[in-house]
Amino acid sequence: MDTAYTMECLFVDETITYTGEQLRSHWVFRRFGLAQDAAVAFVGPCDVAIEHMVDQVDVAAGDSIKSASMLHFIIEHFDRDLPQAVLRQRLLVCIMREQLGAVDGLRREGDDLFIGNRKLSVSIATCSPVSTLIHFGVNVDPTGAPVAAVGLAELGIEPRNLAERVLAAYAREIDQVQAARCKVRGVA
Repeated sequence: MDTAYTMECLFVDETITYTGEQLRSHWVFRRFGLAQDAAVAFVGPCDVAIEHMVDQVDVAAGDSIKSASMLHFIIEHFDRDLPQAVLRQRLLVCIMREQLGAVDGLRREGDDLFIGNRKLSVSIATCSPVSTLIHFGVNVDPTGAPVAAVGLAELGIEPRNLAERVLAAYAREIDQVQAARCKVRGVA
């Protein structure tokens, strides 16, 4: 079934440090010209200062988010439904889990991925005045992480190819959800 809705996706061949400031409305449009629901991925360090932290539990605990290199995904949907954004965030994590295949010991706990007791990812979903936003970061080189962590480099996984597969799978799922909601009749 073909649908008019198509989510734009882009892998960016530029090293970008994720600071948390990217998690705001229209960052994807201002930076890359994608003017609709969109997802971008890029590789770069992660260094989120407390003032840019969105997770209030982490803020209260004084936690930080750091990594020498991560594969980052920034996704923006132009709606304001935070529960739906959290479900999309978890869908993205599940897609990543699926794309990583048979990595020994890989498991999902909520919106994070772990290998054994080492953390592979971080993620958050939030609202802006005009949209919902997701940041999902997967360690490439976890050096500097404040917790026991593992990265894609240690697993022998190249980030760009993985990112392109995850972006395509996520867009396909979102497009199929849009098509599925249009094909059913209401019931009384």
